[in-house]
Amino acid sequence: MSDEVSVRYFKRSTPPHISTLILLAGLSALCMNIFLPSLPGMTTYFETDYRIMQLSVGMYLGFSAVLQILIGPISDKFGRRPVILWGLALFVLASIGCVFSTSVEMFLTFRLGQAAVVTSMVLSRAVVRDMYDTAKAASMIGFVTMGMSIVPMVGPAIGGFLENYFNWHANFWLLAGLGILAFWITWNDLGETKTASGQTLIEQFKEYPHLLVSPRFWGYTLSMAFCSGTFFAYLGGAPFVGTEFYGMTPAQLGLFFGAPAVGYMLGNFLSGVLSQRVGLSPMIIVGCILSAAGPAVVLAAISAGSASPLIFFAPMTLTGLGNGLTIPNATSGALSVRPHLAGTAAGLSGAMMIGLGAALSAWAGTLLTADSGPNPLLWLMTLSALLGLLSIIAVVLRERRLQA
Repeated sequence: MSDEVSVRYFKRSTPPHISTLILLAGLSALCMNIFLPSLPGMTTYFETDYRIMQLSVGMYLGFSAVLQILIGPISDKFGRRPVILWGLALFVLASIGCVFSTSVEMFLTFRLGQAAVVTSMVLSRAVVRDMYDTAKAASMIGFVTMGMSIVPMVGPAIGGFLENYFNWHANFWLLAGLGILAFWITWNDLGETKTASGQTLIEQFKEYPHLLVSPRFWGYTLSMAFCSGTFFAYLGGAPFVGTEFYGMTPAQLGLFFGAPAVGYMLGNFLSGVLSQRVGLSPMIIVGCILSAAGPAVVLAAISAGSASPLIFFAPMTLTGLGNGLTIPNATSGALSVRPHLAGTAAGLSGAMMIGLGAALSAWAGTLLTADSGPNPLLWLMTLSALLGLLSIIAVVLRERRLQA
């Protein structure tokens, strides 16, 4: 589909409005973090341990990774539109199930069901790649994620407010309502952007080896996965740091917790403006360096004897900035290795990113204890970003060898 085609809201024969893609991507991000300030209160409500309750992050991310392996080929076969709509419908039902859960086991089961919303995040990017070429797609993905980046900034603040004035159930009622709204808008605005592949579903899954043997696909995907791993580790550990080490209330934690999203929004804006001129790899390299700089600054401050919520959370804007530079460009690179497999590539790269994120989130939860301080989390975040940097450098060096 050409980028010259005019966009008309609620007209499915034209490309979807950018606000529709932002809503789809944003809902997935909101589901991930809105309830994090409520985790301590939910631990008490379900009479369980914080580490069990924190599985609602790690298990959700892990199941999201599994789903993405399936989503890509299915959407390449049957189209983006039906897969997104089914995902939204399942998400609404699971959100309502979370509200009425009477045990932590029941809650975690429905929480896994909420992972169906990952179809919206993954396929909103595939829709962009369906419509634009590589460089333009990186810019458009940057603008889409810039628009939705306000969600992780305000999501925890909204969640903290709802926890203070209502209870944790309000978070999931809000998610269910937004899911219904997203379903209605998608039904009316999003037409099909994927040309039928002409392959069976089994043949579609057999395309995975074409991606797995591509060094470029691995380089882009691993740089994205490790760089975003800094944020997923933060998701798993920062609520514990804020409540246990700094004694923050849910409302305070919600306000401070969104610090990375400020940088993420700026990073995505810069990706939208600069990617076509600067190129994918340079943007990713700078992004990985900045992602490592955030926790490294906090480590240096703690070593110098400074410790406060502001000192811990404020430098995380650098990590958000780095993620905003890396993710759109690495995503566009991974989806462009085999353009006819954009959905499959989106699912596989997304699965690797979310799968690694789930592992890092869970690992962060196990590293932190009442006596550990925040340092284990900060070292984990720094190491993850540096591994992302090594991954994209490997891509650059290989391209230079091939051009020599």
